Amino acid sequence: MKTIAITAGDANGIGPEVALAAALSPKAPAARVVLVGHRSVWQRAARALGTGAPPEVEGLGQKLPRLCTWDPGMAPAPKAAPGKLRADAARAAYSCILAAVAAAQNGLVDAMVTAPINKEGFQLAGIREPGHTELIARLTGARRYAMMLFGDRIRVVLATRHLPLRKVADALTREAVEEAVEMLARALPWMGFSGARIGVCGLNPHAGDGGALGDEEKTVIAPALARCRRRGWNVAGPIPADAIFHRHLAGDFDAVVAMYHDQGLGPMKMLSFESGVNLTLGLPIVRTSPDHGTAYDLAGTGRANPSSTVSALRWAAKLASRENPWKARTRADAR
Repeated sequence: MKTIAITAGDANGIGPEVALAAALSPKAPAARVVLVGHRSVWQRAARALGTGAPPEVEGLGQKLPRLCTWDPGMAPAPKAAPGKLRADAARAAYSCILAAVAAAQNGLVDAMVTAPINKEGFQLAGIREPGHTELIARLTGARRYAMMLFGDRIRVVLATRHLPLRKVADALTREAVEEAVEMLARALPWMGFSGARIGVCGLNPHAGDGGALGDEEKTVIAPALARCRRRGWNVAGPIPADAIFHRHLAGDFDAVVAMYHDQGLGPMKMLSFESGVNLTLGLPIVRTSPDHGTAYDLAGTGRANPSSTVSALRWAAKLASRENPWKARTRADAR
């Protein structure tokens, strides 16, 4: 039986509630689940859900119950302030991530699921990384990594991540596009797609319309894809973003590489808003998360939908049972 750690996320958001609800769900996988965070946070989540808090364990180097909580003791407990942005909640969330990553690296857990944090809260607390993806990549020594978002029918990898839209074109390089394709080509077999077929979005409307609406397709994306084909990957593009997702759903592609955040996440969330999963590619550990934020307006109500966290938990257990294509990669390999 696999052991999965779920971090509490921002204690003033819905993270603790959806994490506990997902662990208690009849749809949860047959795995041991360790809820990582302060005991008081899990007790509040249990009260919101009208249930009892799971037993607490002092450490992970022991036989664990099916469901338990664990406080790594790395930061003070945050003040209970549902729906409020606070630096102490961000620091507590950060400490949980550090502890869960270390546990995964040391083989004490087989995978980790991260409940939502607030990026503004991280800034308020002086944490340099903008979010989970960049932080966990640094902690595991992964120099090349990518965000993959997926639901039952749609799978997307982003060539650029959390950037203001005006900076996307400058950040989009041949190397970034090729790296996103490579990550996806490695990930799809891990997820069960043997002959990975990848579609790649253009950046501009109509994929540049022959250069009339921008030349990034000609100067950046097409040369990168030519190199990808020479490396043996089944990749098509650049394809206009207003057509590629229809083709993906029609079965032409197993997944899509989008050039920027909203280009890929808009279609993905339209189809899988309540069940989407975020998977970080390129890590030597398994990390998934629900594809939503802290939803401060629902915090403490017990009404937040845990479906996305259930999906993240199920995929974490599934991927932990398969060979991770990046597990043997060292810091030097990832350069």
